[in-house]
Amino acid sequence: MTEQTPPQDAPVFRLQKMYIKDFSFENPNAPQVFLARNQEPKVDFNLQLNRRKIDEDHWEVSLAITAKMMDKNADDQTMFVAEIEHAGIFTLKNIPAEHVERVLAIDCPLMLFPFTRQIISQTSVDGGFMPFLMEPINFIALYENAQRQQKDEQKQ
Repeated sequence: MTEQTPPQDAPVFRLQKMYIKDFSFENPNAPQVFLARNQEPKVDFNLQLNRRKIDEDHWEVSLAITAKMMDKNADDQTMFVAEIEHAGIFTLKNIPAEHVERVLAIDCPLMLFPFTRQIISQTSVDGGFMPFLMEPINFIALYENAQRQQKDEQKQ
């Protein structure tokens, strides 16, 4: 059995490296927050997708997430705040120009998000709380909404 090498101009999409660029976990009301009864959590969540071209074939894509957990029963007292910028270096070679934006906005974050979610979940447990499991994010819908919004702005 012989291996066939792909043609030189075959499209290449690969995650080269994943890493944490910035990370913070704050538990500002400890230890009192652990004594509260009947906590009703409320989450303030913010996601930003960042990307930058490193060289001809490599891009850095990162998810910058801030999650603030508050207790509704205690006048929105902060339970914890987690902030992370989780990134990856991606190889995009011979990808048609019209597809690059979509790959960066959908495929790259889809590869990063499960790992980002796990880091935040484990950190919330290590911080003394229940696991904080972020809901899955529909990056396709986010991309399509951004495209629609951009077209609407261009029409005006």
